[in-house]
Amino acid sequence: MAEMRIQNLVLGMVATNCYFLLNADTKEMILVDPADEAEAIEEKVNAMGGRPVAVLLTHGHYDHMLAADSVRRTYQIPVYVHELDEAVLEDASLNLSGFWSSSFTMKADRLLKDGDELRLAGFEIRVLHTPGHTVGSACYYFPEQKALMSGDTLFCHSYGRTDFPTSSMRDMQKSIRRLLQELPEDTAVYPGHEMSTTIAMEKRYNPLA
Repeated sequence: MAEMRIQNLVLGMVATNCYFLLNADTKEMILVDPADEAEAIEEKVNAMGGRPVAVLLTHGHYDHMLAADSVRRTYQIPVYVHELDEAVLEDASLNLSGFWSSSFTMKADRLLKDGDELRLAGFEIRVLHTPGHTVGSACYYFPEQKALMSGDTLFCHSYGRTDFPTSSMRDMQKSIRRLLQELPEDTAVYPGHEMSTTIAMEKRYNPLA
């Protein structure tokens, strides 16, 4: 099993977690939600001695992807997103950049579906479609490391907002319950904002459990 070292930076105007997933043996790295401040991301990559091979976006909102295009060009790596959030990335009114800052759109290189299995940086990854915050929100589960990148779906004792374009409270309830039912209790959860948690903790304390 590949050893994963996880670090994060809190970036951008709404304090988004950008995660750096390093394979300790090969030094290959996955970047999850490069939110903003591309120079800070590059400095962190260098400090960790990483070699990025992919960008995983949990969804298409601007506060999770403003630096994605810059990072993609710097390292010549693909950007992945769930297929239903392709339109969110490409529309400033849907990705919310038009409301909070100057309008920004981008295209992904790889479109994902629920149940897709990836192998990146030596890690096995299962794609879980978790609509609610956006129609194409996805979580990335690393079964060998028992780690979940949950984006703005599952938070510590909470869940993502459902009052945006393409959001759905009904879908969010289903997505949270799916995660809590399907994943092992000792899975570490790394959300898009605030502190990490575990599936066991969320089974006990999440209001949608």
